[in-house]
Amino acid sequence: MLLQENVSLAPLTTFHLGGPARFFVDAKSPGEVQEAVAFAQSKDLALFILGGGSNLVVADTGWPGLVLKVAIPGIERRPGNDDAGKVSFDAGAGESWDRFVSHAVVAQCAGVECLSGIPGSVGGTPVQNVGAYGQEVSETIESVEVFDRNDGQVRELCREACGFTYRSSIFNTTERGRFIILRVTYALTPGGEACLEYADLKRHFEGRETRPNLAETREAVRHIRARKGMLIVPGDPDCQSAGSFFKNPVLSEAQHKDLENRAAAKKLTLPSYPALEKSRKVSAAWLVEKSGFARGYGFGHVGISSKHALAIVNRGGATAAEVLALRDQIQHRVEEIWGVRLEPEPVMVGF
Repeated sequence: MLLQENVSLAPLTTFHLGGPARFFVDAKSPGEVQEAVAFAQSKDLALFILGGGSNLVVADTGWPGLVLKVAIPGIERRPGNDDAGKVSFDAGAGESWDRFVSHAVVAQCAGVECLSGIPGSVGGTPVQNVGAYGQEVSETIESVEVFDRNDGQVRELCREACGFTYRSSIFNTTERGRFIILRVTYALTPGGEACLEYADLKRHFEGRETRPNLAETREAVRHIRARKGMLIVPGDPDCQSAGSFFKNPVLSEAQHKDLENRAAAKKLTLPSYPALEKSRKVSAAWLVEKSGFARGYGFGHVGISSKHALAIVNRGGATAAEVLALRDQIQHRVEEIWGVRLEPEPVMVGF
């Protein structure tokens, strides 16, 4: 284990802001993860687990304890459940998520093609039950190998034990901080068809006579994400962000009716789609834009992406304090106008 001190965290995040870590370890094996945890415990240091750095905001003061970057590599294919027609892929938590998706698509295995272009690492995907364009990782996750900080043991959690719901799991709710994800096993469908349920994808392939294959679907998703500023492109100012900053609210029928009435009073039609049983999911981006925060809106060194209303971007030299000030401004205005409280997606580190 190589222990480093006073390491800048900003370059390790897609937001490119925030202060340093007092101690830092880049762990490339489960053994190094265990060693780092033991060091933190022996020194009574607060421990933060860093993945791909794509979904977090680091405080300007940084992290006073140990930041453990889980960099375990490797992708291995093995036989899966023959009865279900699946094959399994074991991936180290430190693998690039988009590289894993590319690997699966090249192998002509369906199940994650619509999750192309999402920044971050494999280990981060179970935490938030990452999803986009009609797919969620919980649909394909077979098991998650974790280091349990409660007893120092490595164990395997089946999909059901992970408690997946919309953008949620035990890893960011009931058992937050307990488990460190080491590897994830995905069950994919060899020769399976691409998922084309999402409206943007249907529009992209409109008029086409033959069904798109996995590779074509992956490229379409990456194209759509790039158009919305949700694909990391070096040098693009719209890409210095944490991705979607707010979750799409899931409302009860009564809350949804109230929102529809508010929209109708303004002669607007509320876009929405079925989400959970007896609930409705509505577009956070629509709420943001209809609250006066247009794409390209500026607020000091931060602003709204010119391509997507849900992305708060670092326009250069931004501080975490400025990001949170814009977050608060958006939340307050949306709640005031629409009666809906937007919930942030990124993890807040060091606040």
